[in-house]
Amino acid sequence: MIIQYGQALNNYLYDVFVAKFDFWLAFGLVAQLFFTARFLVQWIASERAGNSVVPMAFWFCSMGGGLMTLVYGVVKREPVIILGQALATIIYIRNIMLIIKNRGRASRTLER
Repeated sequence: MIIQYGQALNNYLYDVFVAKFDFWLAFGLVAQLFFTARFLVQWIASERAGNSVVPMAFWFCSMGGGLMTLVYGVVKREPVIILGQALATIIYIRNIMLIIKNRGRASRTLER
């Protein structure tokens, strides 16, 4: 019985990662890696600051990885990915807009 489960798992993993490997699977994997890199960026920035911080690069990694994952979801016709990433991408873009707006406001305050 355990051997049958092992063989079934092996067949499943082969089917998912080898037999169905194509450009879009590679694209989706790169998108996921890009999206996950944001946590590495945030961790390094926090360690350097000695405090928990969310750098601008975190939001760019979020937006880039989110958009790539959204494209993957559209191509693969995955409604869960499409809905989740569409909303998340709007939030990432809005955060970037707020950061840029506040940076501009801060520099104008310093000029006065």
